[in-house]
Amino acid sequence: MRQVPGFVAYYWVDAGDGVMVSTSVFQDRAGAEESVSRAADFVRENLASLLPNPPQVMAGEVVASA
Repeated sequence: MRQVPGFVAYYWVDAGDGVMVSTSVFQDRAGAEESVSRAADFVRENLASLLPNPPQVMAGEVVASA
């Protein structure tokens, strides 16, 4: 993800009960969309057999930060 233009940060969170959450932060929507495309390719090619459910992708604007 770091090679995608506009990359700011990436977080991987173990939410418990087998749930994992990843969050990517980009400067603009174009970078975020490119990262989703690259991540989908990676998962399809390398991890699909290990995942019981397909990933859910959500996008939105940051409205607050500390």
